[in-house]
Amino acid sequence: MAYKRSVYQRAKEILNERKRSAEAEAEMRRSEVMMKCPELSDIEREMAQSGADVVKAVGMGGDVAEYVRNLAVKNLAAQDKRKALLRNAGYPENYLDVKYNCIVCKDTGSHDGYYCPCYKKLIRDVAREDLDANSPIKKCTFDNFLTNYYPDVKDSVLGVNQREHMVKTLNFCRAYAEDFSLSSKGIIMIGKTGLGKTHLSLAIANRVLEKGYDVYYDSIQTIMYKLEKEHFGRLAPEESIKDDILNCDLLIIDDLGVEFTTQFTVSELHNIINTRMLRSLPTVISTNLELSELEEKYTQRIASRIIGSCYPVRFCGRDIRQMK
Repeated sequence: MAYKRSVYQRAKEILNERKRSAEAEAEMRRSEVMMKCPELSDIEREMAQSGADVVKAVGMGGDVAEYVRNLAVKNLAAQDKRKALLRNAGYPENYLDVKYNCIVCKDTGSHDGYYCPCYKKLIRDVAREDLDANSPIKKCTFDNFLTNYYPDVKDSVLGVNQREHMVKTLNFCRAYAEDFSLSSKGIIMIGKTGLGKTHLSLAIANRVLEKGYDVYYDSIQTIMYKLEKEHFGRLAPEESIKDDILNCDLLIIDDLGVEFTTQFTVSELHNIINTRMLRSLPTVISTNLELSELEEKYTQRIASRIIGSCYPVRFCGRDIRQMK
């Protein structure tokens, strides 16, 4: 599960800011108490000296257990003095403690040599915010995909009841997201504009993100625009997307087929599909094109790889955007 470098960087920046803020606030509280109770400095000096003496004693070697125990008792006594001083001054006993956001890792992101659960959650939250910048992901869930917008009539092309078919489509996409792993196949969502392809692809992204996987979503136009800028050196290094697209756990390409087709875009699409297929990384694609039209617009090689690595999921009904 490899997230984009920018996600890790942003998560670490947030952790650093949390730690800095918590320690700065603790220092402000200490200064406040120090003005009211100047004897606090003597107590803290005593505590610091006890800690230093323990370190020195351990470094000396030999049987220093009794000496260390005495120092520990001395340190505890100093702590009790500080608590009493704070109580007498009208403060809580823990008033001078640093109030870290996470008491386990103290806002460092790691504990006992492992990533702290708070850091893992923060990475997922940052990844979701990153995805939300390019899509309405917060509005797209399985629960608010309303199948009553689909007519309770037979589809003239698919020969199935449109509403019943879309209920099955919803259930398939939900199950796909729940069972998602790096060994999952991709999905190609086929259907006219406004039938809910983007909604369900983002609902999949929502759940897959919750499971701790990295998701990259964007429209084919934006992907190709950025890749072209990157190719010709007009994109800042920190904005590079090629590695992210090729290596993310789940890539979602929206609106395949609406982009202006050039030799460059066809070549890049082939590289994306082929590379991810070779690496067994799943891709979800939405398109208004039929499978036969994919070959006409791109090449037989691209169409074959898409069809071979993706479950075809057909959408039917009426344009929901217009109905809403």
